Amino acid sequence: MITRKDVEYVAGLARLEFSEDEKDMYTRTLNDILEYAEKLKQVDTDSVPPTAHILPVKNIFRKDQVRPSMDRDKLLMNAPDKDKGCFRVPRVIE
Repeated sequence: MITRKDVEYVAGLARLEFSEDEKDMYTRTLNDILEYAEKLKQVDTDSVPPTAHILPVKNIFRKDQVRPSMDRDKLLMNAPDKDKGCFRVPRVIE
């Protein structure tokens, strides 16, 4: 069972500030979630095979195909700024 003190502790770890009403609301909500999870434990799943995905998923591998790409000058034709055959963009990291 989640207590109000648990909610306050986790909020402090996450540097969150909650009003008194919010603390009560989150305590109730989290306890409702745990109660629902307990109900799910009662469902008989013995005949259900374990699964990681609801649909059958398989990797589809293909060989890479080398194909000619667009002309570099044509690609850079509308670039607002270019340098040595590359796009030049503003620095974003100091």
